[in-house]
Amino acid sequence: MIALRAALNRLRRRLWRLLFHRMLFGEASAGVLRPATRLSPTVCIEHEPTLTLADDVFIGHFCFIEASGGVRIGGGTQVTNFVSIVSHSTHRALRVAAGLSGAPLEAAVRRAPIVIGERCFIGPHSTIEAGTTLGHGTLVAAHSRVRGVFPDFAVLAGSPAQVVGDTRAADERWLAAHPELLAAYRRWRQGLAQ
Repeated sequence: MIALRAALNRLRRRLWRLLFHRMLFGEASAGVLRPATRLSPTVCIEHEPTLTLADDVFIGHFCFIEASGGVRIGGGTQVTNFVSIVSHSTHRALRVAAGLSGAPLEAAVRRAPIVIGERCFIGPHSTIEAGTTLGHGTLVAAHSRVRGVFPDFAVLAGSPAQVVGDTRAADERWLAAHPELLAAYRRWRQGLAQ
């Protein structure tokens, strides 16, 4: 009886993964089909018309994207699991406009666009706040709270996040061990400079 129950549980888990936790290729964004973009079915998106995704974007399980202020995610970027990208903040409104609704409340809300460059990596359990710009090739460490404007190739960590390194240093070491990828890497970097 226990063996049968275990077999049924395995089957149930496989069916659940097959139906609900599969990354699917193809997403439409800003009226354009992005065939290599993948979003988990568990991603929650609010204000989807103001979310712009480039192609080859990956957004993992249980992410929350609130795009009322506008969110743009560059090509090749990976947003791992349990990440929040929030283009507004109501913390001030809760105190200074308590009990109000409508225009006075909206005046106390901070709403600003978020821009995430190409080929960035956002670690799990991170939060990207309103008004943030991440340069191309940025790496955000797990559990980081990111607010501000950051240069290309920054390594960010902490709460609040600070620049703690440069991804190009690790890239150079890795490419030395994998020279077959050097030409593609250089083409991408040259494309950024133009």
